Amino acid sequence: MTTMESLIVTVNRIQRACTVLGDHGGDTALPTLWEALPSVVVVGGQSSGKSSVLESIVGRDFLPRGSGIVTRRPLVLQLHKTEQGIHEYGEFLHLPKKKFTDFSMVRKEIQDETDRMTGKSKQISPVPIHLSIYSPNVVNLTLIDLPGLTKVAVEGQPESIVQDIDSMVRSYVEKPNCIILAITPANQDIATSDAMKLSREVDPTGERTFGVLTKLDLMDKGTNAIEVLEGRAYPLKHPWVGVVNRSQADINKNVDMIASRRKEREFFATSPDYGHLASKMGSEYLAKVLSQHLESVIRARLPGITSLINKSIEELEAELSHLGRSVAVDAGAQLYTILELCRAFDRIFKEHLDGGRPGGDRIYGVFDNQLPAALRKLPFDRHLSLQNIRKVVSEADGYQPHLIAPEQGYRRLIDGALGYFRGPAEASVDAVHFLLKELVRRSIAETQELKRFPTLQAEIAAAANEALERFREESKKTTLRMVDMESSYLTVDFFRKLPQEAEKGGNPTSSSADRYAESHFRRIGSTVYSYVGMVSDTLRNTIPKAVVYCQVREAKQSLLDHFYIQLGKMEAKQLAKLLDEDPALMERRQQCVKRLELYKSARDEIDSVSWA
Repeated sequence: MTTMESLIVTVNRIQRACTVLGDHGGDTALPTLWEALPSVVVVGGQSSGKSSVLESIVGRDFLPRGSGIVTRRPLVLQLHKTEQGIHEYGEFLHLPKKKFTDFSMVRKEIQDETDRMTGKSKQISPVPIHLSIYSPNVVNLTLIDLPGLTKVAVEGQPESIVQDIDSMVRSYVEKPNCIILAITPANQDIATSDAMKLSREVDPTGERTFGVLTKLDLMDKGTNAIEVLEGRAYPLKHPWVGVVNRSQADINKNVDMIASRRKEREFFATSPDYGHLASKMGSEYLAKVLSQHLESVIRARLPGITSLINKSIEELEAELSHLGRSVAVDAGAQLYTILELCRAFDRIFKEHLDGGRPGGDRIYGVFDNQLPAALRKLPFDRHLSLQNIRKVVSEADGYQPHLIAPEQGYRRLIDGALGYFRGPAEASVDAVHFLLKELVRRSIAETQELKRFPTLQAEIAAAANEALERFREESKKTTLRMVDMESSYLTVDFFRKLPQEAEKGGNPTSSSADRYAESHFRRIGSTVYSYVGMVSDTLRNTIPKAVVYCQVREAKQSLLDHFYIQLGKMEAKQLAKLLDEDPALMERRQQCVKRLELYKSARDEIDSVSWA
């Protein structure tokens, strides 16, 4: 096998591998490897002889036949030349382990697979059928047979069938790496050829087009196609090739392809019109010239193909790095993986709190804005209204009025006022709890390594939120205890200073006469309000300390401690369940691994052949 033959075999193998992996569509920004590799597309009108040309190249009768539209799905036909003596067979991509040695069964499977997609109607489908044929009698080549071009819809076909077929054919022939095999019957005016019209539109220079004239033996007596075959009537960059396919009578008599090829050679060799062109006519010559041209195209495209492969390898390796390595099956390794993922989450969570990432500043906003605002809105004006002060003091005195100062009234008024601080204290705890839960959610979302494991994400979120709930309860107990402590023991020095300040101000102790006057109750309200203000200033500073100590500090130090204890008690099956990846992500990694192997193998094969 020559170097170039080896290169074609390599390209054939790469194309087949691309097909198996579905790498002929493309979900990346780069062109797919399939699209970069050259292939031969057979184009022609209905009943132009496309199927017969393909069968002549293969040397086997294997395609469905009939009137009207027979080819209703693209057929990607890969020919693989084998050593002499090896029995030839066909293999479908959708039946990868089944070898067809009876080519009549190949025909039946093509028909059945077409019907499975389109039904037994005359509809078409763009989904291709992939068939590989291994034979010592073929050249290494990839051919794509497409539905025949038509001008009108027949009964059973949608009105859009003409445009649908045209669009399908164009989607193949417009690709710059496509070699167009334009089939035209010789008994039809070349100017009306659907295949030549389309090829001229997509390949105006004719660089990619090979013209094939069929049915030369069916032309009217006294006429010939010399003007076309010699390139004078319709010049192309590449020489025209004439072929003579089996007649319907030959098909009915089951004349095999070997005999058909012999009859074709005899036709050209003995023809007075085409005898001088006999060496460059026939299906065998067509297959040879296509293979030679494919060699030159591959050689010209090789640098671009290699560049695409290298870019694709870089892209796939980057994606695999992002997706992460496969999960280990060993329980110890799984536990280590889980702990590493937990540490990655914990690190991001702490960065949010410490300022490396946004979010922690909102906790300070609770202490600097929300808490002071809540303290200012407490209803002390209502609680210390003259009417309420008089009521509270009178109730505290009972049947015997106070003699000097209404101490019990003071205590009741202060105790009632301090009870209002419980609301802002609890609200601060809840606000910080909500922010910490939000930071847990964001941290899990930002931990890239965790994206692979939705079950572990949910478990970490549940464990973290459970811990935050415990911290909240402890914080609430502490802050409310601080409020209760202010009620349980009043600051005596504050009240001892009041008589001294009154004396310095020259205000004598009020007489018993004005003990129940309005001014007396105003002084009581003013004193209580001053004391409550002092306590408010104190709590404004101590509530944040308690909240940070009980919630934020604990979240930083021991958010997942209980979860770690649970992990240590888990069995292998439970650990494996935590590392149960998203099926779509697992599928994506497997596809990436397979494609990476394909592209690396393709690079190595091309390098070994091109440098041979």
